[in-house]
Amino acid sequence: MKVAYTYNMKRGDSEETQDPPGSKAESQAEWDDAETVQAVVDALGERHEVIAVDAADHAYETLRDTRPDIVFNMAEGATGPCREGHIPAMLEYLGLPYTASDPLTLNICLDKARAKEILAYNGLPTARFRVVSYKNFSFNSLHYPLVVKPLYEGSSIGIRNDSLVRTRQEMKERVSWLLDSYREPALVEEYLPGREFTVAILGNGDQARALPIVEIKFDSLPAGVNPIYSYEAKWIWDDCSHPLEIFECPAQLRPELKEEIERTCLQAYRVLRCRDWCRIDVRLDALERPHIIELNPLPGILPRPENNSCFPKAARAAGMSYNQLINTVLDTALQRYGMM
Repeated sequence: MKVAYTYNMKRGDSEETQDPPGSKAESQAEWDDAETVQAVVDALGERHEVIAVDAADHAYETLRDTRPDIVFNMAEGATGPCREGHIPAMLEYLGLPYTASDPLTLNICLDKARAKEILAYNGLPTARFRVVSYKNFSFNSLHYPLVVKPLYEGSSIGIRNDSLVRTRQEMKERVSWLLDSYREPALVEEYLPGREFTVAILGNGDQARALPIVEIKFDSLPAGVNPIYSYEAKWIWDDCSHPLEIFECPAQLRPELKEEIERTCLQAYRVLRCRDWCRIDVRLDALERPHIIELNPLPGILPRPENNSCFPKAARAAGMSYNQLINTVLDTALQRYGMM
């Protein structure tokens, strides 16, 4: 079978020690490095002919001319709030099957507020929030502390250690900084003080299942920092040469809480109409009730264990190798299309 693999690859020297807003390191944080691209090509190549397609390099023409049997899509896109839907929209226009969610689901999940609105409408717990687009805003309906983050970003982009604010003045300053730095609305949501987890979901329909739950252990962060999974925590303090012991998988959970987290995540997966796979971030409130933070229907898949990539970590805990994970996702999509 001829399988195309679509991706965005990090380019040039993206090593900037302070990673200011809009730096190359930060702007490409969602993209895959050369090692990851090669690892996916090698995994798919165990069973199929592989065509590697960089989404930034004449992707439409390549897909149109090569006509693969199916596309393994990991392209995050480059610009705009609908960027994750660009390649899947092309694929649908060309009539080509592909892995993972469709453009609508990808774009909704990238817009954190729209996703939270849909979750809340369907009775799923998520922190109360407001969206702020202008500096001269006013509301008093949320309880401090609050977390301020960009509306349309992933990979902890725009979420810094001081994104956790405790006063109205801090909140207004952080919103103003974010509006100036990222030129997009800010999501302001109530901080949930409990433990944080990420849950890898694999499959479709009644076959969808949660892999072993990963817990984020904030006590592994430098002393005095805020207990949030910030950009610093993900990309600066946690380095593959000196990885933090920041994740525990499987997470140590009471059976009832484990079941509640898994049930909540599977419900969110179905409500947002995710397909094939997705990683879902969850945090507990003060009463240990799980709340959905966000859904990541194009999860990160760094291949080396020391890279602390959560979906491969959960797969390893479930007894799957990296190559088995990649090919399981492909097979899941093939089954969905009736192609195997």
